[in-house]
Amino acid sequence: MKKRVWLGIVLAILCLSGCRDASAPYLLKEEAEQATEETAALIEKETELKEEYCIYVCGAVNRPGVYKLPAGSRIYEAVLLAGGMQEDACEAAVNQAEELSDGQMVFVPTIEEAETPEAETGASLGASGPAGKVNLNTADFTELLTLPGIGESKASAILAYREEKGRFSSVEEIMDITGIKEGVYSKIKDHITVN
Repeated sequence: MKKRVWLGIVLAILCLSGCRDASAPYLLKEEAEQATEETAALIEKETELKEEYCIYVCGAVNRPGVYKLPAGSRIYEAVLLAGGMQEDACEAAVNQAEELSDGQMVFVPTIEEAETPEAETGASLGASGPAGKVNLNTADFTELLTLPGIGESKASAILAYREEKGRFSSVEEIMDITGIKEGVYSKIKDHITVN
């Protein structure tokens, strides 16, 4: 009799533990599928929310044109999308590590264009002043970025200065802006005007 009771208890334990084990993989599989679906939905939602920038890449690149890149991309990524730089490109004239902004134009000059500032590049960069010069009083952010040695922070500083102080009365006045001194001024003086 005691054997039967023990046998019944053992069978009950085995049955219960066996049933639990049989349903456990099924529950785990369902939970895994649900987690996978939720993850896929999150990735899709994140992709939809991810902002894209339109960037115009031109100059000495293999495939100039407008390209879409995710927010936070760098200039080197835009240049790669445009097929990379041509053999005669002046790589040192472009800060490839700079972060892009929406609507930005990335101009890659040739070595010859980089050495001769009076070349056609001023006009092709969308400059707004006489003889292809950028007018400090009317230029927008993108036009200011076309000036040699002027990146996003200096372009923003120029716009802030103009907003605070009003029109520039002379091109030399640009040296009143923090970060723009003799070295930068000597690079841009032939490319700017206040008329």
